[in-house]
Amino acid sequence: MSTGRVGMRILTALALPVVIVVFWWIATLDETNPFVPKPGQIVQDFVNVWAGPLLVEQVLPSLYRFGIGLGGAIAAGIVLGLLIGGSRVAAKLTGPLFEFVRAVPPPVLLPVLLLIMGIDDRSKIFLIFLGCLWPILLNTIDGVRSIDQVLAETTRTYGIGGWTRFAHFILPASLPRIMTGIRLALPIAIILMVVSEMYAAIDGLGYQIMLFKQIFQIGPMWAGIVIIGLIGILLAGVFRLVERRVLAWYYGQREVETSAP
Repeated sequence: MSTGRVGMRILTALALPVVIVVFWWIATLDETNPFVPKPGQIVQDFVNVWAGPLLVEQVLPSLYRFGIGLGGAIAAGIVLGLLIGGSRVAAKLTGPLFEFVRAVPPPVLLPVLLLIMGIDDRSKIFLIFLGCLWPILLNTIDGVRSIDQVLAETTRTYGIGGWTRFAHFILPASLPRIMTGIRLALPIAIILMVVSEMYAAIDGLGYQIMLFKQIFQIGPMWAGIVIIGLIGILLAGVFRLVERRVLAWYYGQREVETSAP
C-alpha cells in the first residue's frame, strides 16, 4: 500500500473525531457547569493526574484482567466450538443450554461471583471470560456448520481426514466466523472489565473512575473515561492488523470475486 493511500486512510479516520472535538470545544467555551467536561480540561487533567505512576498502577491491573479473561474465552470458545460444531448430536444437546445462559447478562452474575470467589482478580477475570465466551463459541459453531458441503465431501472422497483435514480445511474455513466472534467479544471484555472494577476492587480503571466520582474530581473522572475509549481504539486497530494477516487469503479471495467481471 502506497504512502499516499495510507495517509488518506488516516485522514479519513481522523476527520469525524476532529470535527466532533472542535464542535465540543466550541459548545463548552462558556460552560460554567463543573460536571460538563471540556476538551482542554480533560487533556490538562490527564497530564496532571493520570500521566505518571497512576496510569501504570490503575491501567495495568485492568489490562491484566482483560487479557487473561479474553484469552481464556478465545481458547475455550474455539476449542468447544470446533468440537460442538462438528457434531450434530452435541449441537442439539447444548443448543437450549447455550441460549439460556447467553440470555443472562454477565453483570447480573457479578454479586454471585463476588460471594463465591471474593473480591480478588478471580471473580473479575471469570466475569470477563463468561461474557466473552458466548460470541466466540457460537460464531465458531456457526462457522463449522456453514462449511461448504461440496468441499467437505471432496475432502472425504480424496481420503483427507484426521488432523490434516482439521488443520487445512475445517479450521481455515471457520476462521472468518471465529474472527467475527472475537471482534464482538473485544468491546464486551472492556465493558465487563470496567463494570467489575466499579463494584468491588482496590485498583483498576473502573475503581479509580468511581473513586474520582465519589470525591467530586469530575475532570480526572472524565479523563479516565477517555482512557478507556483510547484503549478500545488501540485494541480495535491491533485486532484489525491481526485479522488482516490471519485472513489474508480470505480478503484476497473477496477482492478477486468483487473485481471479476
